[in-house]
Amino acid sequence: MGQPSYSVGTRLRLGKAQLALWRPTWSWVRGVVRAFVTSFLALTASLWFLPGVQVERGAESVASLAVLALALSAMLRPLITRLTVLTGVLGLLVAGLLAQVLVLWLALQLVPSVRPFSFGDVFVASWAAAVAAACVNWLFDTSSDEVFLGQLLGRAARHTDRAGSTGPGLLVVQLDGVSEPVLRQAIAAGSMPTLSRWIRSGTHSLRAWHTGMPATTPAAQAALLHGDDRSVPGFRWYDKQRGRLLTMSRPADVAEVEARLSSGDGLLRDGGASISNIFSGDAPVRRLTLSDARLPASDRGAATYASLRVGFTRSITLFVGQMIAEWHQARRQRMRGVEPRVHRGGTFLLLRGVTTVLLRDLNVSIVAEHLTEGTPVVFVDFVDYDEVAHHAGPTRPESLRTLENLDRVLNLFDQLVKVVGRRYELVVLSDHGQAQGATFHQLDGTTLQEVVHGLTVDAVVAPANDTSDETWIPATLLAAGAGGVGGVVSRAARSATRSDHDDVRRRGAAEEPSDVVVAVSGSLAHVYVTGTEGRLTRQEVDARYPELVDGLAAHHHIGAVVTLLTNGDLAVEAPGGRIDLRPGATPLAVSGHGRDPLAAYGRRAASDLVALSARADVGDVILLGAYDEGLGEVAAFEELVGSHGGLGGWQNTAFVLHPAGWKVPADALTGVGLHRVLVRRLEELGVRESGHHSTAGPTPVTTA
Repeated sequence: MGQPSYSVGTRLRLGKAQLALWRPTWSWVRGVVRAFVTSFLALTASLWFLPGVQVERGAESVASLAVLALALSAMLRPLITRLTVLTGVLGLLVAGLLAQVLVLWLALQLVPSVRPFSFGDVFVASWAAAVAAACVNWLFDTSSDEVFLGQLLGRAARHTDRAGSTGPGLLVVQLDGVSEPVLRQAIAAGSMPTLSRWIRSGTHSLRAWHTGMPATTPAAQAALLHGDDRSVPGFRWYDKQRGRLLTMSRPADVAEVEARLSSGDGLLRDGGASISNIFSGDAPVRRLTLSDARLPASDRGAATYASLRVGFTRSITLFVGQMIAEWHQARRQRMRGVEPRVHRGGTFLLLRGVTTVLLRDLNVSIVAEHLTEGTPVVFVDFVDYDEVAHHAGPTRPESLRTLENLDRVLNLFDQLVKVVGRRYELVVLSDHGQAQGATFHQLDGTTLQEVVHGLTVDAVVAPANDTSDETWIPATLLAAGAGGVGGVVSRAARSATRSDHDDVRRRGAAEEPSDVVVAVSGSLAHVYVTGTEGRLTRQEVDARYPELVDGLAAHHHIGAVVTLLTNGDLAVEAPGGRIDLRPGATPLAVSGHGRDPLAAYGRRAASDLVALSARADVGDVILLGAYDEGLGEVAAFEELVGSHGGLGGWQNTAFVLHPAGWKVPADALTGVGLHRVLVRRLEELGVRESGHHSTAGPTPVTTA
């Protein structure tokens, strides 16, 4: 039975909309020039490989051929785009194949100085030139996404009428690690025209929200997805009751933590989908979600990504391009003497491609499929910026370039929600920001673990793991959840991450007993005395290790040392001063001497520390990396030039971009507060039942 005329009309409108998006710009002119050079080189190579002398006037003829080929290609591109939207993959394959040969054949007829070719020669030359040109373009400009995104739009147009889901819906897109100031900078610089258009048109409002501590993705998603601000004290921490280190890059640990904090009443409980997140939000549908990282039995979105001619194969090409770009950009930092910087070779070459290409494109395909199917609420996390900013710096050019690519993704979603069955509202938010700075090891010449070991005499100190596990989350997600789509990628990711995660497992199982454990999360560190119950007081820590707290407080690259006093107050010490904080008091600081250790960290620092100390499993001693107000730089305890977790800089200033008509409190917004805003909006839209589920059991889960 044929599809209704409405479906055909929708597809035609989509094709027209794609054509209407084109505008001549300087960027377009630069692209044309680059395309000419690329085409010239590609055709030169292709013609050189063909047998016999086919070109009479050398470079002049090839240049003419390149110009004609580009012009004909530009004329045919709207047709190819329309065919992509109307006919999908099969139509694209046929049209693309014929177009390549037709373009070169027509160009050859119009250039008399090039002798006639046989059909086989034209076919080989056209595709050799096309592949060479595409590789060059993909290597140096990941913005060539038109066909890939067009195919996703076409799939949405074909399947929306059959999905049968109507009414309102909500799409929440998390841009991992993007602070509100960096987002505003990117918008002002013209790097995010989609978001700029939303704000300028009045459809959306942008504001900051305060993450507090720890400024990490697990803590933020516990709040955003589950309304919990008590269960996650860092990216990694020591569980005294179980006697082991928990790390939020290990699926088993994440699942254990979610089991503790989930009440079954998460943001996504009523038919929602969690895509590429740490926690699930109690979503019945979970894709690439670390707390439930099982192999999906099937996923049409992932299958679409794998089958598209410019899906998986395109991503592999871009993946290689990102590795080359990373090598070049890292070398450029070294040659120019950019400071601060960290080593960017080795495994990060692989991780950057995994994060900014493979995982991003897979996420886009899965989200598009769920929007088409009419899933009532979708929450997806894109980690592109966070990953690059960790190694390059949060305001460095290569980091900001990822925001341009993410803006194109948001533009696609904006187009999708206009043609699918549900009337989706779009929300864009972040989980934390980042702060730049030289690392503790770079400044001091030693690691935090070595400093603690020197202050605890004969104690066995467990490692702080200053090579961040967080950067491995994208590879872990692909390895655990890519299924048939990313078989090759999954095996590569597993191989690449095996040694790192085996090390984490050994530490997590506490196979070698330690007297002191150091657990770091960016510029935040927890120090635990093992073999004890609950959090020790300052006096109890001193009784075991008399030099530890005083020694740490005197260290110039540690900004604050926090301990619990017997009366329940918190002592905050640093070189040259101390203050005592009393939870519940106004003001929080009840006594002190010398300089205020928290003055550099801002007016919310005291309340953030009090709130952190109220979380489960915090360290007996809490440490903050030193913050340089003049440079705006934080010393991280991990080997990352862009870090988050503690205080200082923009790491605690996240953002939310929401529809302008929403009811959002005017006062300071927190993660739990934002969770309530999202829940209330879902209830207003009628896609979430008011009240709480019974405690009979968790929501049934599908990974199929």
